[in-house]
Amino acid sequence: MNTRKRVVVGLSGGVDSSVAAYLLKEQGYEVIGMFMKNWHDESVTISNECPWMEDSTDAMLVAEKLGIPFQAIDLSEEYRERIVDYMFAEYKAGRTPNPDILCNREIKFDIFLKAAQKLKADFVATGHYCQKGEIAVEGQPVYQLLAGADPNKDQSYFLCQLSQEQLAKALFPIGHLQKPDVRKIAKEQDLITADKKDSQGLCFIGKVRLPDFLQQQLKPKKGDILVIPEDLPFYEKKKIPAGIPVEDFDMETLNAICLPENYTTEQGTKLGEHHGAHYFTVGQRKGLQVGGTGKPLFVIATDTKENVIYTGLGETHPGLLRNGLFVQSKEIHWIREDLKLKVGESAKYMARIRYRQPLSPATLLMKENGLYVIFDVPQKGVASGQFVAWYQGEESIGSGTIS
Repeated sequence: MNTRKRVVVGLSGGVDSSVAAYLLKEQGYEVIGMFMKNWHDESVTISNECPWMEDSTDAMLVAEKLGIPFQAIDLSEEYRERIVDYMFAEYKAGRTPNPDILCNREIKFDIFLKAAQKLKADFVATGHYCQKGEIAVEGQPVYQLLAGADPNKDQSYFLCQLSQEQLAKALFPIGHLQKPDVRKIAKEQDLITADKKDSQGLCFIGKVRLPDFLQQQLKPKKGDILVIPEDLPFYEKKKIPAGIPVEDFDMETLNAICLPENYTTEQGTKLGEHHGAHYFTVGQRKGLQVGGTGKPLFVIATDTKENVIYTGLGETHPGLLRNGLFVQSKEIHWIREDLKLKVGESAKYMARIRYRQPLSPATLLMKENGLYVIFDVPQKGVASGQFVAWYQGEESIGSGTIS
């Protein structure tokens, strides 16, 4: 190992990044620990705890224990601009953002990476449960984003928007380990974070209730909850036509299957009231506070302009299940640029639309206007603004924002 290689580790004050720093030091890297302070608005935290101060102290104590330099960097302004403002805008528009994916693309592997490069770092490292591979394509190095070895903790989905340039500079020291092994190493090294609970909540914001957080800018506003019957005629058009290969579907069929439905108030019956359509997301079951429906009630669409929530009864409601989705051209991202589909091409991949969701077989079709993704098995709760990520085996190939 070249001992001269310098790596800046994003020490979050948790056990994963602590062990990442320890392992890198053991491997002979020159390691610098850096804590990112991304949020300091305590008005929306759940308890009186001040999570970032506690985390920052833990990160500093880990660095001290490992004998590595430590510094904190305040990225709260950039975080507000790139993540928080994006979240508010997406929820206001009735879409479901994924701040963790954006945080990795925009903060950890962009602003943080640039800060590390000012310290003349060769790499940045995080405590993510994923792995990096390298292959040669036409004589050039191509980096692979691979699933973490622990299937319960694989975080490759959260990194699905990284580019080749970002992956080139990234290290994931704990990706080959199981979570219990990480805790074991932390205990053996007597790190203060060994028994610390994993952080929950928004990326780097800490212990925050999402509705409280959103209410900072999106004020409560009473509106109707409507239930949509499952026998509406247009649901027939959303079914996969029998006997026709996906590649031969015409544009009308593709759009019917893959684009979200625009419901109208005339199609539904009022069941109750809510306090703001922008607080709800497609597929949501909790928080509707409507009783006596027999079957569970799910959100199948939200209209933030008219402030209406559309719901469906039961897990098999055709408004809750979708056979496909669409990603606009400008929203498509290929980690493996060498596998990019050209217009008219198609490919079979495994795909998921949320973290921890089992991968599901899908056909990707590239058309002039964007990418159509048709699943072999209908998906529940496909929400605009979420990310779809597609895989080949353990490797994340690309991703895109769902329209």
